Amino acid sequence: MTHSGQSELAAANHKAVRELVTLERLREFFTPQSIAMVGASENSGWATALVGAAATMGFTGRIVPVHPRVDTAFGRKVIRSLRDLDEPVDTTFILVGQGAVESVLDDMAAAGIRNGVVVTAGYREMGAPGRAAEESMVAKAAAHGILLLGPNCLGFFNVHSKSPAYGVPIAPPLIPGPVGVALQSGALALIAQTIAKSQGVGLSLVATMGNEPMIDITDAIDYMVEDENTKVICLFLEEVTDRATFARAAQRADAAGKPIVALKVGATELGQAAAMAHTGSATGNDAVADAAFRQLNIIRVKGMEEMFATAGVLAYNTFPKGRVGRRLGVVTGSGGGCDIISDSADPEGLEIPEFTQKSVDAIIPLLPDFANVRNPLDVTGFAMASRSGETLNAMDKTLDIVIEDPNIDLVLYAGINAPPTAPLPDNPLAQGFEPRLAWVAERMKTARIPVVPISMMAVDQGAWGMEKLLQHGIYVAPGLNGSVAAVGRALRWLDARGSLNLTPEVPAATRQVTEKGAWSEMRSRQLLEEAGVPIVPGELVNSADEAAAAATRLGFPVVLKIQSEQITHKSDIGGVALRLNNEADVRTAFEKVYAAGKAVQGAVIDGVLVAPMRSGGLELLVGITKDPTFGPVMAVGMGGVWVEIMQDTSLRVLPVDAAEVKKAFNELKAAPLLKGARGSLPVDLDALAAAVTKLGDVAVSLGDSLGALEVNPLWVNGSQIEALDVLVITE
Repeated sequence: MTHSGQSELAAANHKAVRELVTLERLREFFTPQSIAMVGASENSGWATALVGAAATMGFTGRIVPVHPRVDTAFGRKVIRSLRDLDEPVDTTFILVGQGAVESVLDDMAAAGIRNGVVVTAGYREMGAPGRAAEESMVAKAAAHGILLLGPNCLGFFNVHSKSPAYGVPIAPPLIPGPVGVALQSGALALIAQTIAKSQGVGLSLVATMGNEPMIDITDAIDYMVEDENTKVICLFLEEVTDRATFARAAQRADAAGKPIVALKVGATELGQAAAMAHTGSATGNDAVADAAFRQLNIIRVKGMEEMFATAGVLAYNTFPKGRVGRRLGVVTGSGGGCDIISDSADPEGLEIPEFTQKSVDAIIPLLPDFANVRNPLDVTGFAMASRSGETLNAMDKTLDIVIEDPNIDLVLYAGINAPPTAPLPDNPLAQGFEPRLAWVAERMKTARIPVVPISMMAVDQGAWGMEKLLQHGIYVAPGLNGSVAAVGRALRWLDARGSLNLTPEVPAATRQVTEKGAWSEMRSRQLLEEAGVPIVPGELVNSADEAAAAATRLGFPVVLKIQSEQITHKSDIGGVALRLNNEADVRTAFEKVYAAGKAVQGAVIDGVLVAPMRSGGLELLVGITKDPTFGPVMAVGMGGVWVEIMQDTSLRVLPVDAAEVKKAFNELKAAPLLKGARGSLPVDLDALAAAVTKLGDVAVSLGDSLGALEVNPLWVNGSQIEALDVLVITE
């Protein structure tokens, strides 16, 4: 990936690498059927792990150890160099020290090997010398037409093609399945594999990305989007180094109907210029990543358990395209479990309506007299047991009724309890469990609404039970709270699919900016006026007489504000006078405001701005700062004195259209005020969105010069919209 301040070599490398990384090459790269391990010996933990992984996966292809001073390893003959190969292998697993890696690349080229995994560390992560070594390595690889994963990675394994280019042990059983994983942390791959297995989530690909100078995280996404074995893409992200390519990859995933579930760690710090505006506190570090991911319809989670639970719900259950209703039917065997689900449903926006009377009448004969037939439904432990000679129990028959209830859009079913080990042959469970699974699996496929199996506890699935569940394609979401939250995330993804509004490419700057630092308000007002943003009328004056005359023309009451590029927060130094109702008050206020400005050491006074006061309506904030990863970011919320008090803002990465702006305002806790709460005049949201979209366009037009752009307050009274106070900071 490219970085600011990169060398000419890095720029040339980037161009050459992008020409190499095609979908055809990625398909070839991630499905090798022969592997050479360069630097391999039985003393190498990485080589030992790869051989063990191959055995676990059932890999039947060639594994060739390569070492200049070893004769045999892992029961195989060791060759001295890749140049000694009789025929090329698909990939090279490079274990040698940094100083020898480039010579291995020369050997690969001579042997006709096109792909490699560089486990070796000591590159970019070590600072400037390491970065130079990495750029040199990439230049050589690109010149040879070689594609590399790493350096500083642990490789990858492809479960479906049984390809083990991976330097960490894989504990059996390895479950093939529909969830692909790419991680910007090699060490977490083992943890990811363990958690996935404990939940019964089958994997397609697990790839550790390393330093990403060639194959990067967006390439891994692109591969999984095209991979027919992958239905859901999971990411562990430490950084997003190129917003545009990442956004394009996310858009391709969304268009293909493949959800991305991301665990993003760390927080970005906004620039010092942004801290000069209210917006700096309104956006705040990691909230920007949240906003960007929402716009890209990426599901963000807080931990790996959440990641795989969400991926499992999406990968193994059948959901219709488009929005799924939020009316939840719940069938469990625990009253307490019903209470927990009820409490968990509300934060996810899920309703639990009453069953129809027809459903209640049909369920009553199936349950004991002491059962309370209501939604959420506790069938009681009595009803969970199958009657002699019957495959289905009362809980299963109840599920059939709830599925057909017209009040229900989605069913959570806690009726599958897979034994960890095989029941004894004379146990009724042994006779009825698998036929019940087959019935549930078929019912899930044919039901008119989604049926999501959930468990009462988030515990590891036992080997026998997991095997039986997977044979029938059933995933049981772990735990009551966790399963409800996973369902909520899945439904939000479905709602947003196909409506991505984050433009991958930020338009180039269209304004030439010579100013540096905070602009005067008059200059800021001029910038917005040129873009068609509505501004409260105002006049710049330099005497009390001029101020009085301007106030008369503009209409009382008026406000006076000192104008100086060096004075950002005018009210803090007494540079603002409000609610002036006559000429005498204006004259007196002018002298005070002007004197306050002159008292600021180093301040150059441009004059005093006279503007009419506005009353009624609402005061909003629109603030834009520049995030180092995602670029210009807009915050909207309640303005004036309410910014810090309410902490109620909604963020969007720019550029955005009017529809996205309206979404942002509707997300606010204060959204009812915009709709005319307590008899106030409803805000014209179309006019507001149009004005705010223009503000965003102004910020984008400043390009890299943007430090911050803030309107606080933006006054709105029905369809009347005016920027009352404007701050622009450029770099």
